[in-house]
Amino acid sequence: MGIADTSIAAAAALFSGVAGAAAWRAALAANRTADSVAKIERDRWHTEMTPRVDLSVVNERGRPELLVRFSGPAPLEAIDALELSVRDDRDRTNDLLLAGSATAEERANTIWGPLRLSPHIDGADDLGRRAEPFTLEHGEERRFALEPSQPPRWYGGAEGAHRWQGEYLDKPLRIWVRCVVKGHSPWRLTADLPTRGVQAVWIRAR
Repeated sequence: MGIADTSIAAAAALFSGVAGAAAWRAALAANRTADSVAKIERDRWHTEMTPRVDLSVVNERGRPELLVRFSGPAPLEAIDALELSVRDDRDRTNDLLLAGSATAEERANTIWGPLRLSPHIDGADDLGRRAEPFTLEHGEERRFALEPSQPPRWYGGAEGAHRWQGEYLDKPLRIWVRCVVKGHSPWRLTADLPTRGVQAVWIRAR
């Protein structure tokens, strides 16, 4: 093979290598684009399938109760596990811990809001923070007993209890709603519910 032939062969090999690298990069870019499009579509579908969970605080039977209703969307025939928990009025996990003041555990064990789930009733835990997960089918409703939240120890005596009630008298009941449905990523929603209305006010968790 002459010098010219060798040069041509080398150039051809180089061109082939460059073309191959370009094709590889194009294929990689196409795969990334396809993955991105697929993720966008999954996220869109997940948003469209967000369970329509409506909540309300009522006093129909002489005591406060939390009503939870599942009304769609139609493709979701049921929520396999619906988890309810009472939110605090704000996050206190990063608050300073001063000597002689409340400990982190005491803060965590206080429901900072007007109401809590009635402990040991309707599947509520000891604190009244969470209810046991339950299944809720399309169009169905569940009812949970509520009671006033309890002031922590540093709100001592009748005066402290009165001050606690005054602080939360017109505050909403804040609820976390976590929905688990087979074949979908879980949804975590929240709702702030008025507690002093004469008629039931339904609020959709978002």
